[in-house]
Amino acid sequence: MSEDSSPTGIVPVLVPMPAERPYSYAVPPGMRVVPGSIVRVPLGPREVAGIVWDTPTDRVDARKLRPISEVFDCPPIEEKARRFVDWVAAWTLSAPGMVARMFLRAPAAFDPEPLLDGLRWAGGEPERLTEARARVMELARDGMAWTRSGLAHAAGASLTVIDGLKAQGVFETVMIPPQPVVAAPDPSFATPELSGDQQLAADTLRKRAAGGFSVSLLDGVTGSGKTEVYFEAIAAAIEAGRQVLVLVPEIALTAAFLDRFHDRFGAKPAEWHSDLSPRMRERVWRQVAEGRVRVVAGARSALFLPFRDLGLIVVDEEHDPAYKQEDRVFYSARDMAVVRGHIGSFPVVLASATPSVESRVNAQQGRYERVVLSGRFAEAALPDLRAIDMRRDPPARGGFLSPLLLREMEKTVSRGEQALLFLNRRGYAPLTLCRVCGHRFQCPDCSSWLVEHRFRGQLVCHHCAHTEPRPEACPECGTLDHLVACGPGIERIAEEVVSHFPDARTIMLSSDMMGGVKRLRLELDAIAKGEADIVIGTQLVAKGHNFPNMTLVGVVDADLGLANGDPRAAERTFQLLSQVTGRAGRTGRKSLGLIQTYQPAHPVMRAIVSGDAESFYEQEIAERERAHLPPFGRLAAIIVSAATRAEAEGHARGLRRAAPAASDISVLGPAEAPLSLIAGRYRFRLLVHGDKRSDMQSFLRALLSAGPKQRGSVRVQVDVDPQSFL
Repeated sequence: MSEDSSPTGIVPVLVPMPAERPYSYAVPPGMRVVPGSIVRVPLGPREVAGIVWDTPTDRVDARKLRPISEVFDCPPIEEKARRFVDWVAAWTLSAPGMVARMFLRAPAAFDPEPLLDGLRWAGGEPERLTEARARVMELARDGMAWTRSGLAHAAGASLTVIDGLKAQGVFETVMIPPQPVVAAPDPSFATPELSGDQQLAADTLRKRAAGGFSVSLLDGVTGSGKTEVYFEAIAAAIEAGRQVLVLVPEIALTAAFLDRFHDRFGAKPAEWHSDLSPRMRERVWRQVAEGRVRVVAGARSALFLPFRDLGLIVVDEEHDPAYKQEDRVFYSARDMAVVRGHIGSFPVVLASATPSVESRVNAQQGRYERVVLSGRFAEAALPDLRAIDMRRDPPARGGFLSPLLLREMEKTVSRGEQALLFLNRRGYAPLTLCRVCGHRFQCPDCSSWLVEHRFRGQLVCHHCAHTEPRPEACPECGTLDHLVACGPGIERIAEEVVSHFPDARTIMLSSDMMGGVKRLRLELDAIAKGEADIVIGTQLVAKGHNFPNMTLVGVVDADLGLANGDPRAAERTFQLLSQVTGRAGRTGRKSLGLIQTYQPAHPVMRAIVSGDAESFYEQEIAERERAHLPPFGRLAAIIVSAATRAEAEGHARGLRRAAPAASDISVLGPAEAPLSLIAGRYRFRLLVHGDKRSDMQSFLRALLSAGPKQRGSVRVQVDVDPQSFL
């Protein structure tokens, strides 16, 4: 069925549920639908929104089918977006309806936005012309329609002035289209002054933005001005009349990015993330579908917005693990952005100071073009990095900060500069126990310890969000005042900092702090303005923020990320520590990064301290190739969970026995997951390992088809290219 053809009575509709294919529905007389139309259809006892699809329908008498209830007055989901849905579903082994569901996240936007009451000059003049009325009339005489409040604001007049003119018949009432959520960006608003390297990189990206599909890896050290460079690719796409998507890992924390975009283009991009109000989400969705929004900056879910004419995707901080979704549909937004660019025949830019190993290998093998920015903007020096060997310079008893780090913090604060302490652990302490009987506080629904959040007086599970008050007495033996916190979280580091620097202005930043995103944005703005002396934060402080007065960065526990069985542990630790230490000295001041570690000889620590990133990548890539790990091999995880351990293990073993014979693919496990219990569900994992060219999806489909059927509480999730091994 072609895009502009009328239906013949029966159409396939993809509904947002885990069905393997679209359902057939009858088209009532007089109703017209095309592939991509968003419709309301009956599904069991309820009605849901669905998308008219392209697959052939069953040969069924239309009179035996339930009819479509309504066709929404909404632009259809375009053909390339529908192909993208099918591709994501096939790659991730997800039901197509569950992928399509991500395009249908704003049901109130399927109907047009209501028109607004407006005013337009009717040709008359006011009886008496005051100064305020004169300003209003100067604007109104061009015949444009205005909203009442918009005209008052533009003229610097009160609403009473507008109402008075309307009462005299100066204005007539008209209906006007709803206001855009953001103003149109102007690619020529503020032409940037780029360095030589930046200009060469910008020219390369601009040239690629004018062509078809390509992937450019913008690889530049922290502070090299990558954002300004890829802004030029965005400008080229806007000039060509195309829409642009900028993916960022922490959109709720990137107010500085939005401001920089405004400075370059004279308007902010539309935002898309979970913190938007429902009404704003609906308006953004609708205006993206209509092509009125030209640029969106969003979290990974923005990849499933119904763009009318998408012409460029930029993935900022492309290495960030936040781009992997591990719920319902397991997908990597970075990899799927490349797929969407390929299907839509438009360019994709991946930007990072510490690119993923996969992207570096793709660049080496010629699939991506690597564009390098080797120096900081304005020739600002990178921070001087040193490792503190905690075996030689340990902290004082009961503390966690080495005397060497404390001395540098004192020097920094005394100079009126800022220091940042990084620890990727929320709360006060990761474990609380009783000194008398040894009782440890564990989550009742997960195989994890409860984290003490002392400022809130709570013990919290960071996996299922279970909370309970911190008791005064041990619940096991009843002893009072003998509960002890083991290990540090950032609250405990903050306590230690205040004891050493009682007069310093200290700010603590964590994703679960009270006040949510709004407070975080205010705190980040305060730090950028120099209104804090010492900052203590988790990984969100590593997300590309620019703190001009930051000259010292201290990493409290650099070994933390290496203490697990994740094959990406070394890469992740290198990326995170490089990003954190890169917060120092971005405006050219002499700066220092100190890394507390018990493993100063570890390759990751040596690479960071020496600044020899190329050596680290060479070694990590060689090790991946020897072990046939991604990108030189393929991995998929099968996670089996159930209400009882026996159910989960039994089903996992049944899947293992059903694995088809294959010379290039092996199945490891099942084994109890490192986090064997989450939210009351027991978990077992199988790991499927194949050669680079293995047909992993066909193997997995055959395994799941031959394996036991899901019964009772059993749930099976497939994660192709897993990022987490917990």
